[in-house]
Amino acid sequence: MERKGEIAGILVEFLEVAITSVVYLKGIYPSGAFERRRYMNVVVQRARHPQLREYIHSAVSGLLPSIQKGLVERVAVTFFNTDNIPMERFIFKLTVNQSFGSKVEESDLEFSLRSFLIKLSVSQPLTTVLPRDCRWEIMAYFRSLPQVSTSKDAEMWIPTDTKQWQQPPLITPIKSMNSEPLGLQLYLEHPSPSELVSG
Repeated sequence: MERKGEIAGILVEFLEVAITSVVYLKGIYPSGAFERRRYMNVVVQRARHPQLREYIHSAVSGLLPSIQKGLVERVAVTFFNTDNIPMERFIFKLTVNQSFGSKVEESDLEFSLRSFLIKLSVSQPLTTVLPRDCRWEIMAYFRSLPQVSTSKDAEMWIPTDTKQWQQPPLITPIKSMNSEPLGLQLYLEHPSPSELVSG
């Protein structure tokens, strides 16, 4: 398999596990909606409900062709209040070096990604307590949009009508790595205090 394909495949699989971990961490669903699994030699949570598992899987795996082409800049898990205003975002910022020529050791890449899952599992104190009736979605931010005529995968993603914050968000870093050919940052975004007052 080609190098970019391998890296993108590992990254997509990682994002699926990490996003499930974020949803579990936020406590939106009862803990019984998840089951413990091992991934990259770390205990993680897996959604038990088929629709929840399928939503996360299809959203992330639908990004694979765009990640392979270097089009995806960020993947976000966004939590909204009842007024449909974002209250918190977990951002995975991706950089895949398209021209990296050396062989990538899968074990090195997995070691780096494993540290994200460990850090994520203890990051709850950094997060916001959300209202009981909040909702969430997975969003992707593209460097440039894939051509709809050339990619049926592009049709899966629709432009969002999500309300945006008027002020720059407060950013809380969680974990960062830059290990050729993959760079990955995980951070939280919260609305600025003035946003909460004016909203």
